[in-house]
Formats: sequence, structure tokens, C-alpha cells
Amino acid sequence: MSEGSDERAAARYKRVDIAVALIFLAFGAIVAFDSWRLGAKWDEDGPQTGYFPFYIGLIICISSVVNLLKGFAIRPEKDKVFVKVGQLKLVLAVLVPTMVYVGLIGWLGIYLASALFVAFFMRWLGKYEWWKVGLLSVGNSVIFFLIFEAWFMIPLPKGPLESALGLG
Repeated sequence: MSEGSDERAAARYKRVDIAVALIFLAFGAIVAFDSWRLGAKWDEDGPQTGYFPFYIGLIICISSVVNLLKGFAIRPEKDKVFVKVGQLKLVLAVLVPTMVYVGLIGWLGIYLASALFVAFFMRWLGKYEWWKVGLLSVGNSVIFFLIFEAWFMIPLPKGPLESALGLG
């Protein structure tokens, strides 16, 4: 891929503004709808369970519609580049592995998932030698295990490794 392809626009402000406004409009509508389902009226003993969340959802919807209209009103000459392809690749290079890490916590436990996460970034982005990768990624998880589990007695999600070691 050429250097010039990383400089082209991946997204412009108009599309991003419209997409974000639609996402927040959907979120606000879900909040308002579910709050109404729970009860969003004023009862004889005060507000029902969904009263305040309903109005928060309504405010989110109204704000989203305003932002949506402002997004549609952006003229082509004012529609600047929001993010370039190269910039988006850098963001995704961190975002995608982080999402995988968060997904693995439930299956592997936080300590093993964290060791893999640190090892991945040290090797992939840092190009560190394997012995440093192993030492620091495992050492990091051991230190956090001691801090949270032993000293502060805060249990964090554990996986099959901790169970095999009798720590789960």
C-alpha cells in the first residue's frame, strides 16, 4: 500500500456527525422506551421507577435530533476530513486487540488475559526480545494478583489457569 493511500480520507465530519447522532438517538430511544415500560409517571407517592431515566432519554433524543440536523446541514465545502486512513489504522491497531482482550477476560480470567495482552503489544509494537516479553507480561500479572487478591483482598475474574493453580 502506498504512502498516499494512508493520507486519503477514511471519514468526513458530515458522515461521522450523522452516524454518532443516530447511535445516540437509538440509545436515547431505548432508554426512554424502557423507562416508560417501567413506569415514567408521577404516582401518588412520588415518581415511578422510570420517571427520571425517561426524561434523560428524552433529552438525549432531542439533542441527537439537533445534532443530526446539524450534521445534514454541513455543506460539501465545509465537510472536512475527520480521520485519514493512516490515522484510523493506528486507532484500530490498539482498539481491536483491546476489544479481544476484554472479550478474553471472561474465558481466561483477567490475569492470563492481561499477560497475553501485554505480551502481544510488547512483541508486536515494541519488538522486544521474547525473554523480556515473558518476564514483564507474567511479572505484571503476578504483581497485580498480589496487589488485588492478597493485599487488598479484591477478587477479580479468574480463569482456568488460576483454578489449575488452586487460586480460583
